[in-house]
Amino acid sequence: MQLANSKTRYGALPQLIHWLTALFVVAGWVLGQFGDDLPKGAARALGLFAHMTLGECVIALLAIRLVWRFADPPPPPEPTPFGPLVTAAAKLSQFALYALLIVVPLLGMIVQLERGHDLPIFGLWEFVSPWPADRAIARSVLIAHRYLADALLILAGIHAGAAIAHHWLWRDRTLARMLPGLGR
Repeated sequence: MQLANSKTRYGALPQLIHWLTALFVVAGWVLGQFGDDLPKGAARALGLFAHMTLGECVIALLAIRLVWRFADPPPPPEPTPFGPLVTAAAKLSQFALYALLIVVPLLGMIVQLERGHDLPIFGLWEFVSPWPADRAIARSVLIAHRYLADALLILAGIHAGAAIAHHWLWRDRTLARMLPGLGR
């Protein structure tokens, strides 16, 4: 198992970060959508804590991913029948994914702090809100958080769909080089 990227495939660490990020984003989105359906009390509080912790993990994984990306560049993109236009669109969508991976959790943190609540950091310590509680601002930021979380999930779905199209339509190695154990 190769830890680092090669010219033809992603290494084990970038693959792990990629798939953990995908898992945490989907789980965080599900908890965000249905957390209010949990019974009031301990179950709902645990759901909110898990939702916030998943967002913090996404930020941490993104930081590791970006540092790794600069230290160990990814393999070049596979050629497509559509040429540089699709390559440019892929880079733009990747930038948008990265931006949403940071903005969505940060907005969630702002919501928590604007509500006047402390922000638990990975369950290890709590960051005390520097602001007085302002429910109106918290509601406005929560709306942005929700819309951008939906946009993140939609864009991630398009990303997955593009990877599947690369695999099944164009028959290149784009998807295989991100899957553990495949495409060697």
